[in-house]
Amino acid sequence: MKIGLDIMGGDFAPKATVLGAIEAYKALSAGQKLVLIGDKEIAVTILQENNVSPDNFEFVHTTEVIGMGEHPTKAIVQKPNSSISVGFQLLKEGAIQAFSSAGNTGAMLVGAMFSVKTIPGVVRPAMTTIVPKLKGGLGILLDVGANADCKPEVLVQFGVLGSLFAQSVYDIDNPRVALMNIGEEEEKGNILCQATYPLMKETTLFNFVGNVEGRDLFSEGADVFVCDGFTGNVILKLAETFYVITRKKQFKDEFFDRFNYEQYGGSPILGVNAPVVVGHGISSPEAIKNMVLLSKNMVESKLVDKIKQAFQ
Repeated sequence: MKIGLDIMGGDFAPKATVLGAIEAYKALSAGQKLVLIGDKEIAVTILQENNVSPDNFEFVHTTEVIGMGEHPTKAIVQKPNSSISVGFQLLKEGAIQAFSSAGNTGAMLVGAMFSVKTIPGVVRPAMTTIVPKLKGGLGILLDVGANADCKPEVLVQFGVLGSLFAQSVYDIDNPRVALMNIGEEEEKGNILCQATYPLMKETTLFNFVGNVEGRDLFSEGADVFVCDGFTGNVILKLAETFYVITRKKQFKDEFFDRFNYEQYGGSPILGVNAPVVVGHGISSPEAIKNMVLLSKNMVESKLVDKIKQAFQ
């Protein structure tokens, strides 16, 4: 197995990404290789400064970088030698089995859809995030930003994607899928939720348990929470703030510590033909390490094959 890592992506790259690669290498098994995509000379210097042999990694040298503020589609087209573009080319060719980056999120989405492409039958890929639960364990929230506007049938597909992800990668048996809404009653919500509910209620593709409200997100009522990307991104950013506020207030609590994005590494793009993970722009070495390990777990669980089978 070869896992591609964009070492030029992120606010603190390439130092944070290379240091994260070092930690990820320590957790990988024999036969699992990390391919560092970016400026090889800089990467080797950082490795040597930390007394790590460059021979532990493979390198694909690139010099172009897609900046955080660049237009995703234009950047992918105009910078074919950027670390993100090259990473997706390697993924498309099968030279690597997974690709992750803490760089431009839009470019990662566009790159995934242009290179390995969307799985046949999937209308729109989705991005996920982890939701910690009060009594331990975790839930999955999707979409968290890939699709600001959605149709009812797309939300149903998100339920399928989230359920397979929870089951395959996090070993959640028969995941309970809920629709994020402003009330538990079947008739509640905006036009989108009202149209989606009966479709989810009728499906046999996942274990639908009804509507949930925002206050239910950290409870035991469901394992997968489905919403449009606009709503999901607002929830995600608010949840990230919980951790920041508790740190600023010097409030130590195990539950709020689990809001630390570093533990989860990144957000998978579900619904494309290969494992792709997008990291937070401010990713630390710890976050980079966990992003790589999440990529590994997605490969080992054969998640993409299971999604393909579900959408045949």
